[in-house]
Amino acid sequence: MPKISGFSKLSKTAKVDWICKNYLASNKKAKETLANYWNTDSKLQKLHDEFTENTISNYYLPFGIAPNFTINDKTYVIPMAIEESSVIAAASKAAKFWDDKGGFKAEVISTTKVGHVHFNYEGDPKKLISFFDKLKPQLLAEAKPITQNMEKRGGGILDIELIDKTNQLDNYFQLHCSFDTKDAMGANFINSCLEQFGQTFEREAAKFEAFQNTLPEIIMCILSNYVPECLVRAEVSCPINRLGETTEEAHKFAKKFKQAIEIATIEPYRAVTHNKGIMNGVDAVVLATGNDFRAVEAGVHAYASKDGIYKSLTQVSLAKETFKFWLEIPLAIGTIGGLTNLHPLVKIAMEILGKPDAQELMKITAVAGLAQNFAAVNSLVTSGIQKGHMKMHLMNILNQLEASQDERLKAIEYFKTHTATHAKVIAFVEKLRN
Repeated sequence: MPKISGFSKLSKTAKVDWICKNYLASNKKAKETLANYWNTDSKLQKLHDEFTENTISNYYLPFGIAPNFTINDKTYVIPMAIEESSVIAAASKAAKFWDDKGGFKAEVISTTKVGHVHFNYEGDPKKLISFFDKLKPQLLAEAKPITQNMEKRGGGILDIELIDKTNQLDNYFQLHCSFDTKDAMGANFINSCLEQFGQTFEREAAKFEAFQNTLPEIIMCILSNYVPECLVRAEVSCPINRLGETTEEAHKFAKKFKQAIEIATIEPYRAVTHNKGIMNGVDAVVLATGNDFRAVEAGVHAYASKDGIYKSLTQVSLAKETFKFWLEIPLAIGTIGGLTNLHPLVKIAMEILGKPDAQELMKITAVAGLAQNFAAVNSLVTSGIQKGHMKMHLMNILNQLEASQDERLKAIEYFKTHTATHAKVIAFVEKLRN
């Protein structure tokens, strides 16, 4: 297949023409399809084009709403951007289930974020320690032009520590730097501070006579998406006997539910799918509010492995006849900066949520993850996951079959009382057509 030089310099139309000619020649509708997803508002389309590079179209995700969430005695409607069937329905169902049982409780435990200056040093560690002790005030002082606005909002650099990692990697040291970025996710702020630290460190090291011919060498300066000290907790609780129609049914459900969580705690194969379900809720809110779901995913899954085995992010207890179910996850998200100030639908999502600050958004997002997990485990230990999921997936199958409006209505009515599988939906539609 052909290669091209200077692709980024082409106009969007020229990019589309090239890709259609060379890679989509057999698809006669490709150009039309790509153009159909352009926004008719040229100003809005230009905004989308500039979010990233080499854009040829827009890729849409459904923007949905999960209503009736009670969080810390306040009602929320939670916006979610996700394409997977049944996620929003499941979250809404969990919200309804817990609404008359006290709703969800959430709290931010800590908000510290981290970045590093990674460097090599082959000399005497005592000389390095002496150098760092003298340098630390200067590192903070020279970063002032970067931190002053953040400090006005109550954030900034919390600490800089010299860490010796030579027992794990020869000659490897780091400056472990902690930050509070308030309502910003803070990636650009943290990286700017770290690069300034690196410049100051390198310049002053060259002047430090004790180093002589053993100067430290900066490898890189970069934030970490692992934020185990930027934590939020969400939970629900109620008397066990409120979990079912009868006391016996309620206790049986609670026992099976607890066993399901325990399995996900000791079995990584189950834990990965279990936690993926949590992230169905978390990612949907993170995307809808213009935050970085890749960073959140990486940090959350690393946190799930912090004890040396990948395990469930949710926990449950049945002490004193009380069912308590909770989630504790790291979330580095923001409500200012990045897409939060640019994307029109992100602005709408923030308005729907009541224009939360970063800590409030952390709580809402964690609750969405907990609700999603409760709904999934609830289904798994009762009716099974496929019954509800396939009913929600029914419209996707009917769209694939290009079903008529009459066929859709008959299929929807039929599968209200029958299990919807892909094969059964095909068979039903074919029977209608024959």
